Amino acid sequence: MRNDHSIDDLDRAIIAELEDDARLSNAELARRVGLTPAPCLRRVQRLEREGVIKGYHARIDPKSGGRGFEVIVAIDIAVNDGKTIEDFETAAVAIPEVTEMRRMLGQPDYYLRVQVADPEAYETLILKTISRLPAVSRVLSHQTMRLVKG
Repeated sequence: MRNDHSIDDLDRAIIAELEDDARLSNAELARRVGLTPAPCLRRVQRLEREGVIKGYHARIDPKSGGRGFEVIVAIDIAVNDGKTIEDFETAAVAIPEVTEMRRMLGQPDYYLRVQVADPEAYETLILKTISRLPAVSRVLSHQTMRLVKG
């Protein structure tokens, strides 16, 4: 969807402000980047159209949603053919507690960010769901002590 329009310093300034606070009004955003509201809005709309700005999201406190226990899970799969990878990925992304999933170069094959209520919920998820995903050969868990930047 993105075209070859180059991103200039004003676009970068808009992006930086929206990354910091996506709830800024257009008038405030324009003031911060040194534009009037109409051209600022046109730039934001173009960045959205071109896929540079992919969306706006609320960051929710995981504890308030019953997901205050976070674990990064390293997973290796035994078979790396296309069908197995597709089956594994389809099954893993369907697990609501998996809030992020990355296919890695090298080992492990995948990193999953898992958010659950507590260690008992995590143990149940590992034993009954994650370890039973297609072709899983190894699961290593890394518990988050504290989110430093996020």
